[in-house]
Amino acid sequence: MSPSASSGPPRLAVVGNPGSRRTGLFQDAVRAAGLPRARTLPWLDVLKGRADFLPGETVRIESPGEDAEVDRLLRGTDDPARVEGSALWFARFTSAVRDVSRAATAAGALLLDAPGDIAVLFDKRRCHGVLDAAGVPVPASPTSGPGARPVRGWTDVRALMADHGLPRVFVKPAHGSSASGVMAVETAGPGRIRAATSVERDPAGRLYNSLRVRRLTTEREVAAIVDALAPDGLHIERWLPKASQRGRAADLRVVVVDGRATHAVVRTSRSPMTNLHLGGARGDLDEVRAAVEAAGGSWAEALAVCERAAAAFPDTLCVGVDLLPATGWRRFAVGEVNAFGDLLPGLTGLPGSGAEGLDTYAAQVAAVLNRARNHRVSPTP
Repeated sequence: MSPSASSGPPRLAVVGNPGSRRTGLFQDAVRAAGLPRARTLPWLDVLKGRADFLPGETVRIESPGEDAEVDRLLRGTDDPARVEGSALWFARFTSAVRDVSRAATAAGALLLDAPGDIAVLFDKRRCHGVLDAAGVPVPASPTSGPGARPVRGWTDVRALMADHGLPRVFVKPAHGSSASGVMAVETAGPGRIRAATSVERDPAGRLYNSLRVRRLTTEREVAAIVDALAPDGLHIERWLPKASQRGRAADLRVVVVDGRATHAVVRTSRSPMTNLHLGGARGDLDEVRAAVEAAGGSWAEALAVCERAAAAFPDTLCVGVDLLPATGWRRFAVGEVNAFGDLLPGLTGLPGSGAEGLDTYAAQVAAVLNRARNHRVSPTP
């Protein structure tokens, strides 16, 4: 898709929820750049078949989160805390994104996020396979790539762990986000299984997200949750031992904008899940850089790994890469790549990134302006 022929600044539009933090932060960045307010197309309108664009608009697709009615339409349940329904959410969301793409193309608007990329980014099995094929280091997985078998339940998980020599794995809903439904599963001796997860199961067997990571100590408990999640699709990957900072497991979220790693935050936790909403805490990035260099590694190469991961999705302006440092801080792997991984309020750009002093949203607006100036817009399929 070609950019507008206009020589003026781009006219921006955002598909998002008007009251969400993400849409608000994007509008703040647009205003700070001296641009007119972006036209907002609510996800509710899109889901009801009312996606309309103007010729020459540059369109950002934002997360559909933080709106109960939107979540109900996508997931098919009135309770946003429920874990089940991720496959239906994925099908409806990607269908809506394709509708946005068709409407934008027909109007002569430009998308900053490719629907094909979004569909892969929201399927952990496909995303893992794409990264692996591109030579990006990823944890070993028996559920991605050619010939991977679907996981029908705990019996399949148990068999795959044994067949592939994986005593410790992460079991993840294929279409989940924010650690929803994720389980860190390990063998704890002959015939014994234990797990850590934020999932809670009520007496009726329904699964709910919690803000507390809890321990499961019996195989029966683990199997019940895996069996309940399996119909939505599951992804399994090796649970890599992570480096630590001040006695806490550590990883990084690195934001890549227009091909360049611009922002990074360290996440630390005493549990296998480092997500900040699950009790994780921000770590010290300077300490990470020092640890990498002291171990004989390269911080620049760690960022380059993230940029290679982002390059697997060339038609999407911005992604958030979950970078997993191995014990010793010398080697890194990519755990996930997130389509909406830029919600890091107040975090400014890395030195030398070109985004110094800019938050993640301001860096994206700057990239859009730079593309417009240089007429460098990637075609969208």
